[in-house]
Amino acid sequence: MTVVIGHRGASADFPENTLDAFAGAAAQGADWVELDVRATSDGVLVVHHDAVLPDGRPISDLAHHEVPISVPRLEAAFGVMAGMGVNVEIKNSPAEPGWDPTGELASATVELIAEVAAGLEILVSCFDLATLDHVRAVAPHLATGYLVLSAEEPVDAVAAAVASGCVAVNPWDPCVSSESIARAHDAGLAVNVWTVDDPDRIRQLAEWGADAVITNRPAVALSALGRG
Repeated sequence: MTVVIGHRGASADFPENTLDAFAGAAAQGADWVELDVRATSDGVLVVHHDAVLPDGRPISDLAHHEVPISVPRLEAAFGVMAGMGVNVEIKNSPAEPGWDPTGELASATVELIAEVAAGLEILVSCFDLATLDHVRAVAPHLATGYLVLSAEEPVDAVAAAVASGCVAVNPWDPCVSSESIARAHDAGLAVNVWTVDDPDRIRQLAEWGADAVITNRPAVALSALGRG
């Protein structure tokens, strides 16, 4: 069965990465949700995709009480996801404010998962393999997924994911083919494709054996797969 993952929640129907979006994904029947994690200047983990707020202030420069109330803390997000899996994407890029090469962000995320999400199925993903290596160093039991554009260019992401101990590769939809899915499967990796909203494409990916589709429209995806 191809799993349906709500991208930043049910983000076509609710503001993305909000408690309403996560609750909405659950109400629509999504199997999992995907969310983005960043740290404030005082080390509080919050859920927000961009490194900066709409007013231009970097989240990494703000104390947690300075972040808008619409930006939830990670533990609050976990609180509305009972019975669902969660793809926790750690946002950590050297090109953005808040870049953490030390592994502290990864460790803090792992610690919070252990404290408040013990009953949830978790996949920790990131575009930065070093961050995933930090996750595995402190929590070898946690599943990790290498987030990429293409699984094959400019680097062999399948080989890199296997070498890093990942269980999955999460490629961008336009770069996915039946051959790329088969190759990842042959290497023992699950394939979670982002971000897919077109019903025909969702059905095609399922026919090719994609393990999950990450979508802004969980209800549409479930209907396309005959589950809605």
